[in-house]
Amino acid sequence: MSIHTTLIDTATLAASLTDPTVVIIDCRFELAKPEAGELAYAEGHIPGAAYAHLDRDLSGPKTGSNGRHPLPSPSVLAATLGRLGIDATIQVIAYDQDNGMHASRLWWLLRWMGHEAVAVLDGGFAAWVADGRAMATAVEVHATRTFSGAANPDVTVDAAVVGALAGSGSARVIDARAPERYRGEIEPIDPVAGHIPGAVNYWFARNLDNGRFRSAEALRAEFETLVSGVAMDQVVSYCGSGVTGCHNLLALEHAGLRGARLYPGSWSEWVSDPSRPVEQG
Repeated sequence: MSIHTTLIDTATLAASLTDPTVVIIDCRFELAKPEAGELAYAEGHIPGAAYAHLDRDLSGPKTGSNGRHPLPSPSVLAATLGRLGIDATIQVIAYDQDNGMHASRLWWLLRWMGHEAVAVLDGGFAAWVADGRAMATAVEVHATRTFSGAANPDVTVDAAVVGALAGSGSARVIDARAPERYRGEIEPIDPVAGHIPGAVNYWFARNLDNGRFRSAEALRAEFETLVSGVAMDQVVSYCGSGVTGCHNLLALEHAGLRGARLYPGSWSEWVSDPSRPVEQG
């Protein structure tokens, strides 16, 4: 398989199921029912896919002040990636049920760790089934490899930095949550409603059309309007807990706009400190 770094379609993946340099990871997950993704995997998954759990495998321990899905430590993540059969020689394909919100978290984590050859299955498992592709039910265990990547500190920002950038005219902080959560009209998960002052809203679902990513050209036109000439390294994505913020980063890269950063703690970390300002509307 040639290297894929953003998206891949079901036909290309189906033609590569027996390729020993390809590792497929099922990332299905439901926030309200954390066991649902693993149960769905047991009922049927893409042949050869191993399962990665958002809470156990793709997040670190919560302290009460570091958000709902804090980043795992680089050493723990490297061990997890190795257990999943990933090293520098491997093309990784991540998928979830349909919209890519959880698969994009694994995509971003691998990129954070310096692994470029990772792509998200466009349309996810729903597209795989709709296209009539083969399925398996056996639990897949990949041979353990040594993952030797290292975390890149330049692709993340902390709360202090994101707060300063959001108030700067030379930067753009993008909130990936639904508009009503951004405006503070509802807040179903976190204890405080609203957004980081100065942030703009771009709901990650706008990246999709019928469950698949919109064209690179369409996304580029929309994001270029949103960032209004701001340098990409001054663009920061955040969401509720650092998951759907990765979806916007994937869409940006699919559109050819690379270099934006993630605020991993996102809104759930931001509001853990009552001294941080909140904006509504």
